[in-house]
Amino acid sequence: MTTIGLIGSGHIGGTVARLAVDAGHDVVLSNSRGPETLAELAADLGPHARTGTTADAAASDLVVLTIPLKAVPDVPAGLLDGTVVIDTSNYYPQRDGQISALDDQSVTTSELVASALPGARLVKGFNNINYVHLAALPRPSGSPERTALPIAGDDAEAKQQVSELLDSLGYDAHDTGSLADSWRFDVGTPAYGAPYNADESGGYPPPPDSGRQVTAEQLQAALDAASR
Repeated sequence: MTTIGLIGSGHIGGTVARLAVDAGHDVVLSNSRGPETLAELAADLGPHARTGTTADAAASDLVVLTIPLKAVPDVPAGLLDGTVVIDTSNYYPQRDGQISALDDQSVTTSELVASALPGARLVKGFNNINYVHLAALPRPSGSPERTALPIAGDDAEAKQQVSELLDSLGYDAHDTGSLADSWRFDVGTPAYGAPYNADESGGYPPPPDSGRQVTAEQLQAALDAASR
């Protein structure tokens, strides 16, 4: 059993927490507004979930960092040193403001996050799938309907730990390479969102039954179609 810390417990964080609890893991929920604001979610998730501070979540076996990109600099220095961290960050200028290093493509989003959290063992993941589809598509290991999610990182052992977590949650991890390669499944690329969505209406959130399986081969084809 692994304890998963959630720094940020919104749509993606809450969905990952639910999948983790269903898989038998413990979760520690946190956000910027305080543990009391997550009491209802923790109660709904059951005895394997508890609320805590950001520091409590950071003390877990593995951490999912799922906060707006503009809030990453607010994470206390050293808090995640040595910790395997799944970074779900996406760059939305309308929310995060313009970031010149991302606009000129001199770094990827996760490279930017890694530079802000230099001690963390960062792995990019969970950023390219809508929370509705993330909740709907898990399948048991060995199922022919298993869906693949991309990951990227510079630490092979950390990527292995994240792959094992994804497997327990009902997904296959598809290793796309380093953090420098992670732009291939960022916002606006063919691998972002669309492969998992059978509904073409463009509505948000999509209908719960609109998720579709994405094999590793299909995901790789979308990754290969990305351009900068």
